Amino acid sequence: MKKSNTSSRIFLARPPRPLLSRILYEDRHLLVLDKEVGEIVQNDKSGDISLQAALSLELKERDQKLGNVYLQAVHRIDRPVSGVVLFAKVDRILPRLHEQFSTGGVERFYYALVEGRPEEETAVIESFLQRNERLNKTFVVKSKSSNGGAQLSSLSYEMVGVTRSFSLLKVQLFTGRHHQIRAQLASIGCPVHGDLKYGAKRSLPNGGIALHASSLRFIQPISKEGVYVESVCPFLELLEKQ
Repeated sequence: MKKSNTSSRIFLARPPRPLLSRILYEDRHLLVLDKEVGEIVQNDKSGDISLQAALSLELKERDQKLGNVYLQAVHRIDRPVSGVVLFAKVDRILPRLHEQFSTGGVERFYYALVEGRPEEETAVIESFLQRNERLNKTFVVKSKSSNGGAQLSSLSYEMVGVTRSFSLLKVQLFTGRHHQIRAQLASIGCPVHGDLKYGAKRSLPNGGIALHASSLRFIQPISKEGVYVESVCPFLELLEKQ
């Protein structure tokens, strides 16, 4: 395990990098983009332009397409979260990619910088989660029938580093519920740094939270080949080799 002091400069707001420079993987059928804090994957109530819309325009210009470019997000990560997002470039592979996500065929890892230190360095968290749409928040509940609509949700984590006040966790997500990582880590007394909604003590200068979608592993639906894509986690700069 590594130890370090925290450095607020990691979380300072920065101008976004050009979209096309953030493509981590691309073939004829799909692409993976490195999302930055504050960006929305698809249109929402904010009215802000989404990554899906902006990237479609960039691809149309790059490829000199006369008509509209098909681009559809296969999954989402929250606005204050950074990291890898998968997009389908042809409609016929979208349901096949959705099936991989829904059946656990996609391997997803995150890094989370959390307040405090979990009791166990490695553990699986399994609990029922209930989403409150009015509050845009997810709660851990006792059972599936407690309020209706609760879903069994699971993840695992490994503590890979510590600072004076925080722990760096590598999280594997087994189910993809609304705010799942944020809610489940908060439920063990370790809210994500900057995540005021789930009990963090303070916000971050860049308006985000210290949660990064670091990698995806999936099967390319057409070629049937395995694809692994990784995004560098900015929190790793907080750790120094012992």
